[in-house]
Amino acid sequence: MRLVGPNGEQIGVTRIEDAIRMAQENDLDLVEVAPEARPPVAKIMDYGKFKYQEALKARENRRSQVNAVVKEMKLRPRIESHDYDTKKSHIERFLLGGDKVKVTIMFRGREQSRPEMGYKLLARLAEDLAEVSMVEFAPKQDGRNMVMVLAPNRRKSEAVRAKQVVRDKSDKTSDTE
Repeated sequence: MRLVGPNGEQIGVTRIEDAIRMAQENDLDLVEVAPEARPPVAKIMDYGKFKYQEALKARENRRSQVNAVVKEMKLRPRIESHDYDTKKSHIERFLLGGDKVKVTIMFRGREQSRPEMGYKLLARLAEDLAEVSMVEFAPKQDGRNMVMVLAPNRRKSEAVRAKQVVRDKSDKTSDTE
């Protein structure tokens, strides 16, 4: 097997018995790092320390990962213009924050016989929010509801970073005053 020393130096091709003896002399472990290689590669290291560093790396990767959240906004097909504007501004805020938005139009009673009202409303909403979003799932009738999903144009991580930059700038300006 090919052996790598505790400091990363190449020891060379040795017998397994010699590698185990070298690891025991250094009070370390012999870990096979590339079993598929010809000859297999093993390294003399502290296995507990290695596992701890791997766990730290995995935790750091999970921390840097940002989860996309799907927010939901419910509308009625005969929504008033002021209510529409309010709901639209909430949806826009969610999208600028990097979240996806599921827009649901709830039909009641006779409204169910007029699904074109829902299509028109969702098309209008998609058009009004075209500069900050894109339609991920087109409007689709789902029983009494009609559903459309809007996705932000930029990723959640970019939105979080932009928000942090704005917050840092406002902190600096308040410090100088």
